[in-house]
Amino acid sequence: MSSEAASAPPRTLSVLRAMIDALDRDLMQILARRMALVAEVAAYKRAHGIRIRDAQREHDVLRDRHERALELGLPAGEIESIFRVLLRSSRDHQAALRAEIPLSEAPRTVAVIGGHGKIGRLFVRLFGDLGHQLLVVDTDTTLRAAEAATAADVVVVSVPIEHTVSVIQEVGPHLNGDALLMDVTSIKAEPMAAMLAHTAASVVGTHPMFGPSVHTLQGQRVVLCRGRGDAWFDWVQHTFTARGLVTTEATPEQHDRAMAIVQVLTHFQTQVLGLTLARLGVPPSETMPFTSPAYLLELYVAARHFAQDPALYGPIEMRNPRTGDVTAAFGAATQELAAVIANADQAAFASLFHEVREFFGDFTAEALVQSSFLIDRIVERS
Repeated sequence: MSSEAASAPPRTLSVLRAMIDALDRDLMQILARRMALVAEVAAYKRAHGIRIRDAQREHDVLRDRHERALELGLPAGEIESIFRVLLRSSRDHQAALRAEIPLSEAPRTVAVIGGHGKIGRLFVRLFGDLGHQLLVVDTDTTLRAAEAATAADVVVVSVPIEHTVSVIQEVGPHLNGDALLMDVTSIKAEPMAAMLAHTAASVVGTHPMFGPSVHTLQGQRVVLCRGRGDAWFDWVQHTFTARGLVTTEATPEQHDRAMAIVQVLTHFQTQVLGLTLARLGVPPSETMPFTSPAYLLELYVAARHFAQDPALYGPIEMRNPRTGDVTAAFGAATQELAAVIANADQAAFASLFHEVREFFGDFTAEALVQSSFLIDRIVERS
């Protein structure tokens, strides 16, 4: 080390921060260059019919970045997480550039009824990203539903649950026989029956298992129900997967049975938790200094839930045909557990624990890993 370097005064905090800011700007320039290369990759894949996601390539990238992080003395887990986000962003960018849409595939005319609603806007963006021509109908548009249905190849009904059947009855007869009618409703048996009864067109039921505030469509799940017309079903499935969605096929009855657990039970327990907290009257600010990561996660979920529109959640729970069974089972479990605790019966308490642990089985190991990851992310941001 030279005598000049040895005698140089230490950098001030403001200088160090300025250097870090400069490096961060350099990093962002590199990310922009990386995304430009991703666009070239998307064009190549589209021209050669190559799928967007290459699991082996992603595995190799993550392993390499993990090993390089260790060599550089960087936290390998955090670096791997950063690259997982980058890979997801890369897939999303490729999907938006239509990498999985063949150059020969002609765009369709897609009418979204309720296209100015939250989910409606998402579907407008989804079909627009893939190059389709959009007709948007809502209460504030001059274009009416019947007119759009006559002109469209695909009609998407994206209106509140309580209005879905009446809108289907209105637009269904106006579709051409070679067109497609689809809905995006959280229940499936009732709207599917209505679509099959009120149009001669093909029919596909869908339920996006995500809300309009998601940051990316990559990996989000959507349920598909066959109604009429296998060719159109295949088109919907291909369209969704090309945009990065994961599809699950089910009958309307299978869907509604699963949603009684996935939606009705989870929403119901969150609402009970929120209502209990409100009735106890202990504000979050009082418990926050004592919070554990698990409690904080529960609190975030509950507060997020009640920040939403009750007009959305009410019909999801009230119109599912199995809601009564689910809420009754929840009430019975609550009473049983409350009695065990009130009686200070540790043996019965342990028995309930073992019963539920056996029910979860091998899923427990995955739950421990994934929940630990989520808790770590919560701690990072708190």
